[in-house]
Amino acid sequence: MSKPNDYDVLVIGAGVSGLAAASDLTRAGKRVVVLEARGRVGGRVHTERVGGHTTDVGASWIHGIDDSSLHDATRALGMREAEFTVGSFQAGGRPMVYFGPGNERLSAVAADGFIADVAALDPELERAIARAPEGASYADAVQSAVASFVANRSWDEDRAERVLEYHRHRAEEQYGAWWDDLDAHGLDDDQIEGDEVVFPDGYDALPRALAAGLDVRLETPVNRIAWSGGGVAVAAGETVFTADHVIVTAPVGVLQSGQIEFAPALPEPVARALEGFAMNEFEKVFLRFDAPFWDDGVYAIKRQGSAAQWWHSWYDLTQAVGTPTLLTFAAGPAARATRDWSDDEIVASVMSSLREIYGAAVPDPESARITRWRDDPWAQGSYAFAKPGTPPEAHTILATPIGGVLQLAGEATWQDDPATVTAALESGRRAAQRVLFGHDAPAR
Repeated sequence: MSKPNDYDVLVIGAGVSGLAAASDLTRAGKRVVVLEARGRVGGRVHTERVGGHTTDVGASWIHGIDDSSLHDATRALGMREAEFTVGSFQAGGRPMVYFGPGNERLSAVAADGFIADVAALDPELERAIARAPEGASYADAVQSAVASFVANRSWDEDRAERVLEYHRHRAEEQYGAWWDDLDAHGLDDDQIEGDEVVFPDGYDALPRALAAGLDVRLETPVNRIAWSGGGVAVAAGETVFTADHVIVTAPVGVLQSGQIEFAPALPEPVARALEGFAMNEFEKVFLRFDAPFWDDGVYAIKRQGSAAQWWHSWYDLTQAVGTPTLLTFAAGPAARATRDWSDDEIVASVMSSLREIYGAAVPDPESARITRWRDDPWAQGSYAFAKPGTPPEAHTILATPIGGVLQLAGEATWQDDPATVTAALESGRRAAQRVLFGHDAPAR
């Protein structure tokens, strides 16, 4: 007979990764409990519904729906979707309006020329990344590739700077990191297959569906995990849960903070892989207006030049959410610099930038929502990125089974498409498969 707090599997974290693992294991007949620090499920998939507005303050997109297991899951749940294929930082591909360094609106010819320059550099950038030495940053690789074009294709200083600027902003928007802080291979996974979609009724339908029928203990933060070949004992305050296996889906920032004590400590190679990642600085800034003042029919507004160091890209969510709404990001240096600012100060800074390109008559937003994931104790950032010297396979190494009883899972542990909901879903499923069929299950 089992003891009251004795289970086959304990899952730490009720985000998409933990819920996916728990769901698969429960369907397979395992006795599973999910321990969640928050008062809700979903983790960094979180939808707010305030004043008639539905806002995904965490994850928003599926980045490419072709052959996507995540898209299969959302379609099976009947989640209403809207195409919005600008979730990956890109120079073109969808209608955009560009403003140059002097706040001038770029002509179609000038914008197309810039977009062509970005595309032309891609093969040389791939070669620069491939030959980059261990410890090289994304900045190193981009600067090497652009230097080659300056030397061999006679790019002038302004032309080169626009492309360098684009890649600085790409590192910020894709990983919330300054390009010097991101490994040269840090954007290797940045390949999108098919359209991107968002969910007007809220992404949280996914974790809520995964949680249905599961034993989820909310407001139960775990502080200690003792493990040995005989099983695990997990302490949540004064309550101790025991099991044959534990799957830990806490974000990298939480694992690195020491909030959860591992006894014994995480061994190699997992510990070293964990050290190779950092949580990013990436916050969303939603601005809702009574009426749009910007260009009609564009997916994004892009600004170039030194005045656009922080606020350089705005995404028109109006068609997706039904209300005139722009989304921009405080990413990397901008997020660090504004972390202690009030919401009003951040909004004023963003609006000042918009008025520089659209004119002083641009109205204040009717409302705004600014996320604070860096200050969330159960996230400590939006998602993880690889520091210089961290190889792509570190994602897979992070999920190496430990002692036959312990696994890490979550967005940072999936090499094919890290930092996404897809990665969370698939890493949770992989962890469940390893419990059910042994630790030789696929390690993608």
